[in-house]
Amino acid sequence: MNRAAIHIVDDDPDIRDGLAWLFDSRGYQAATWDGGAAFLDGARALQADWGHAVVLLDIRMEPLSGLVTFERLKALACPWPVMFLTGNGDVSTAVAAVKSGAWDFMEKPFQDNELVDRIEQALAAASKVSTSDQESRRLKQALASLSPREREVLDELIRGHYNKNIADHLGITPRTVEFHRANIFEKMGVSTAVELAHQLGRLEPMGTTSAPVPKATGD
Repeated sequence: MNRAAIHIVDDDPDIRDGLAWLFDSRGYQAATWDGGAAFLDGARALQADWGHAVVLLDIRMEPLSGLVTFERLKALACPWPVMFLTGNGDVSTAVAAVKSGAWDFMEKPFQDNELVDRIEQALAAASKVSTSDQESRRLKQALASLSPREREVLDELIRGHYNKNIADHLGITPRTVEFHRANIFEKMGVSTAVELAHQLGRLEPMGTTSAPVPKATGD
């Protein structure tokens, strides 16, 4: 059974209950909120571990509108995809919300199967992002665990230098370079320079390193 959470935020109790029943019947864990304020309070309580979830957000709510709720959720750096439910007159607003980062929107009335399909797509995208984020955190922790000398050797490897060149540059023996290189590979969870290059490439867009990838030398 899929127990991913679907957060349903709508000030209409009939819609909340109907959507909750729909997703419960499909094996999802549905949580209902009668307004943006209550939902945001619940989201703040989960900031330490956001988990795997998606938000189904009505665009017309009082006193906190769906758009305001969405902007405040973004300010919390919440990773959950947000899908807006909108009426015909709100389509242009919903499109603007998507352009500002919402996952998608659906116009009422909608087909149940279509809504479930869109939610499943959002969850799949969120899962992919979550896995990537976890791997990035692991790599950052691995980099942080390197000793100053290991980091110097890594910097030389990144520049594509051979062990002998690294030894000359750092004033150590090639055997010591090999020792540090082995430690680097172990901490980074790789067995070759090519794997190391791929791992560092994952962090490059995040600004961890902008140096060229290491050559596959000495493996």
